Amino acid sequence: MSKVAVVTGGASGIGAAISRRLAERGHKVAVFDRSPDTLKSHVGELQDRGLTVSGHEVDVTDRAAVDPAISLVRNDFGPIQIIVASAGVSDFQPFLDISVQDWERTLSTNLTGTFHCVQAAVADMIDANWGRIVTISSTAGQSGARNQAHYVASKGGLIAFTKALAFEFAGNGITANTIPPGLIDTPLARAAADDGQMPNVDDIAAMMPVKRVGTPEDVAAACDFLCSEDAGYITGAQLNINGGVYM
Repeated sequence: MSKVAVVTGGASGIGAAISRRLAERGHKVAVFDRSPDTLKSHVGELQDRGLTVSGHEVDVTDRAAVDPAISLVRNDFGPIQIIVASAGVSDFQPFLDISVQDWERTLSTNLTGTFHCVQAAVADMIDANWGRIVTISSTAGQSGARNQAHYVASKGGLIAFTKALAFEFAGNGITANTIPPGLIDTPLARAAADDGQMPNVDDIAAMMPVKRVGTPEDVAAACDFLCSEDAGYITGAQLNINGGVYM
């Protein structure tokens, strides 16, 4: 059955795969992204295929931008029943080199931005007594990572935040789950390897239990399941999409 979904960071990488997958499932999908050119290209491609998708240039750190965008989705598509929080930033810096501005930018995007979007949309789910909240966290938030204290803190906080939502809204027919991906083959990951911030992606693949790194579509498939009727008894869970690295 068609639902109204919002996907943040939904025009590139993992978010683009998720918004595409949900639209292909027949959902009405509103894509939030702060990059206008990427947003226009991605949404145009899906609309050209006859899928029901809208694009909204939104910086999730700005509540004054989030609230009207959510209202516009309601006006265009109807009450929101699914929200996938995929917007995020990542950087590699030794702890002593992280500035207050670096710290605040990372937490503001990865954690506070999710708070803004969920809080702005969840009333619709409460009214419907049905909803799906999925956050895209990271294995770094589970295990820690070198030179990424700000990123690790934001993603660990996101995992805990999702558990809190699961407890608070379980009685309202709303599930809240997080997907902590391992290494996913995205342009961002390739760029980090090229900059020497991490090993070559293909070298990492050879060491993986499944002998490959993940794809955005791997994450999108898991997200699709968590957004479905079949996942109604799953809440507060961490669905690890990591190729068996942390078994």
